Amino acid sequence: MNTATRAAHLAAPAAGFPFLGRTTADELLALVRAELGHPEALDDFVPYAGHMAQAVAVKTILHVISGNTPAAGLQSVIRGLLLGAHNLCKVPSAGLPELAEFRAALPPELAARVELAGELPDAWLARAEAVIVFGHDATIAHFRALAQPGQRFIAHGHRLSFGVVFEDTAGASASLAARDASLFDQQGCLSPHVFYVAGDARAYAARLAEAMAAFQALEPRARVALAAANSIRTRREELAFRAAQGEPVALWASADSTAWTVAYDEAPGFPRSPLNRFVFVKPLPADFAAELREVRPHLSCAGLWPATLAHARQLAPLGVSRLCPLGQMQVPPWTWLQDGAPALTPLVHWIGAEELCE
Repeated sequence: MNTATRAAHLAAPAAGFPFLGRTTADELLALVRAELGHPEALDDFVPYAGHMAQAVAVKTILHVISGNTPAAGLQSVIRGLLLGAHNLCKVPSAGLPELAEFRAALPPELAARVELAGELPDAWLARAEAVIVFGHDATIAHFRALAQPGQRFIAHGHRLSFGVVFEDTAGASASLAARDASLFDQQGCLSPHVFYVAGDARAYAARLAEAMAAFQALEPRARVALAAANSIRTRREELAFRAAQGEPVALWASADSTAWTVAYDEAPGFPRSPLNRFVFVKPLPADFAAELREVRPHLSCAGLWPATLAHARQLAPLGVSRLCPLGQMQVPPWTWLQDGAPALTPLVHWIGAEELCE
């Protein structure tokens, strides 16, 4: 099965998972072309800088997948299958239904290249030529210590994202910001914790609250554990107390539930959300670099409104690895540079061939 055939067989079942964004055979082949220079580089020798070369993928990949969102793990496995590799998937103990459903929809030849286990079998780590780990820093450190010499180790650790509204007096972007903050219930690395707003940020927070309520009515948040709900209630109480003390804080929240929360807060620094649709709005700081200094190593995506190249140039030096329009933070294209690095390139080695004829 060549790369184009694999791409076609992967795109068909992927269409049943809208959270993956636009997934077609052409999109997947565009990823191969972008990273390896030619859509057939995995199949045969192709032109390369005046001679020929072929990319050879690792044979076996171990994916250690977290349970916060199904998107990251499923994307990783699809990329492994696109390369033609065998994929060993250590999923959360509770399972990952989306991945199991995707495997069931694959042709037998590709389905056989995906193995799932809630507990890591002893033999898997030794079998893998590459190890891809999603999780918090402690999880990354644990598996990095287990990795063997010669194994390729790719880590996707804890990341933080935010949005920036440079100009929006009419509040046209509020519904898009609400979508970004609500999808996956803020569990993913691309989920914004805070929106920085130029102009009247407090008025924007009120509009965002209306949009969050509207999104909740359309797509209700999943039920959360008692500890998570209590964390939201505690944070709401802290903010309400500060507002009562005359601090520049305001709060909008769902009535009789923890379904969504918008907090306006002028205190400096990057606020950490308790997640589950709890988002902050802050005035756009004069010194953005200072505002983000503490979290810079963990930054991932910044959503922009308006999404212009000039605004992207302003934010590029701040440490983010992805810039996109508001409303698209949660659906990156297949060619996105996750954590600032290509996805396929680290999983191949090249064979060069010079001055050959047929």
